[in-house]
Amino acid sequence: MKLTIISGSHRINSQSEKVAKVIKDTVETQKLFKNVEIFSLAGNPLPLWDQGVWDGDEKWKDLLDPLKLRLSQSDAFVIVSPEWHGQVPAGLKNFFLLCSKKELGHKPAAIVTVSNGDGGSYPVAELRMSSYKNNRICYIPEHVIIRKVEKILNDNQNDNDPRSDKFYRERLAWVLEILKEYASAFRQIRASGATDSDIFKNGM
Repeated sequence: MKLTIISGSHRINSQSEKVAKVIKDTVETQKLFKNVEIFSLAGNPLPLWDQGVWDGDEKWKDLLDPLKLRLSQSDAFVIVSPEWHGQVPAGLKNFFLLCSKKELGHKPAAIVTVSNGDGGSYPVAELRMSSYKNNRICYIPEHVIIRKVEKILNDNQNDNDPRSDKFYRERLAWVLEILKEYASAFRQIRASGATDSDIFKNGM
């Protein structure tokens, strides 16, 4: 099985990308998925959606086809989002506008949000409320809100708060183990053919 981690921050060398790398290392150490990769939105690699996406514009096909292939080969996702002004970053929302059920549909995903302070809950609510509608990504009940992120999950243990660092590493490992089981079960759902209909292309 394959896991793709989406690092949703636009910033270069962001805390979200740091967290994404820790998640990747955890998955590989625990051997939860055969393949795991990170797709980072650092530097805004995806332009804002425009009508050309629907009209089959060649510039969009050249940009999106390789990404869509990578995503379609994934069995599960982790969505890592910082909280900016109480919101999900625009680039991450744009990512969901550019994806369809062919890439994300009926595949489990875990939400991991990041805050330098005591925030992080609003992106969880926003992602659960709207980001799944047409692409049919399926968020599992468990999520992780990483607070005071600069004090944990650092390579240099001297930069970490020992108690918090231990808690978050264990919590992430637990959620990833659950995600693996969802990924295995959801393969059977997709294989059944029940999700293949094009009659109802959009969610309600």
